[in-house]
Amino acid sequence: MAMTQESGIQYEPVAEIGGGAYGTVYKARDKQSGQFVALKSVRVQTDQEGLPLSTVREVALLRRLEQFDHPNIVKLMDVCATLRTDQETKVTLVFEHVDQDLKTYLEKAPPPGLPVSRIKDLMRQLLCGLSFLHSHRVLHRDLKPENILVTSRGQVKLADFGLARIYSCHMALTPVVVTLWYRSPEVLLQSTYATPVDIWSTGCIFAEMFRCKPLFCGESEVDQLTKIFSVIGLPSEDEWPTDVTLSRQNFCPQSPQPITDSVPEISEEGADLLLKMLTFDPLRRISALSAQEHRFFSDQPDNS
Repeated sequence: MAMTQESGIQYEPVAEIGGGAYGTVYKARDKQSGQFVALKSVRVQTDQEGLPLSTVREVALLRRLEQFDHPNIVKLMDVCATLRTDQETKVTLVFEHVDQDLKTYLEKAPPPGLPVSRIKDLMRQLLCGLSFLHSHRVLHRDLKPENILVTSRGQVKLADFGLARIYSCHMALTPVVVTLWYRSPEVLLQSTYATPVDIWSTGCIFAEMFRCKPLFCGESEVDQLTKIFSVIGLPSEDEWPTDVTLSRQNFCPQSPQPITDSVPEISEEGADLLLKMLTFDPLRRISALSAQEHRFFSDQPDNS
């Protein structure tokens, strides 16, 4: 897979648009086309060959997804690699630039918040992008309102997917506080995980679209799990994963509470979909594909 060497000169940074777990993000102008792009760089340790194979593999996968030109996926326009030292290479990913994220979009919604028709539209697009990623065995791993972009025409685009893998070695070196609010129980418990992690995050975001504020705001892994169990109930001993150090005994017994206590504005169909997303056992959690077929998205309210 070819990476452009030293092509950072083609992009002229115009503003810093946020520093996150993955380092500083810049809005830049492509000198050739004049269009705005978002630049995300990471420094990776290199071997004798130049670039670590894992990074090359991950970037190749992102590039392959690009060929499908999916409407709900942010475009990866270029990858630039600059050799900094013999041991270190700076990899810059060049994405299309979208002015606002879902967090800003929700904050800007006038009271009483988004109409249900808009929530349906946003969720439908979000699930469409997610089904696409999952069908290509790509996990997002860090889905939250900040990396769901919303264009001025109301188009939803998922950003930062696949980056968790590219940055994981780099992450250990950065003392950035990463939010736990959208993390699934299996990630919080450090159990094995797969595509259902993204569905849990999507459920948290779905609830937030109705509430206009996050659903579970924990300050530590244990606090986050406690807040989750206060809504969905403490899972049974049988459901508790066996490969984790944190035992079920660390938590008080809790019964599930009606989801409408936490999300009073949600409809019956919406509540059913939300609970299917916020299912503790990842194997029983709804998939992105099945969620798209849920009756919440049918235009006629299902009263049967």
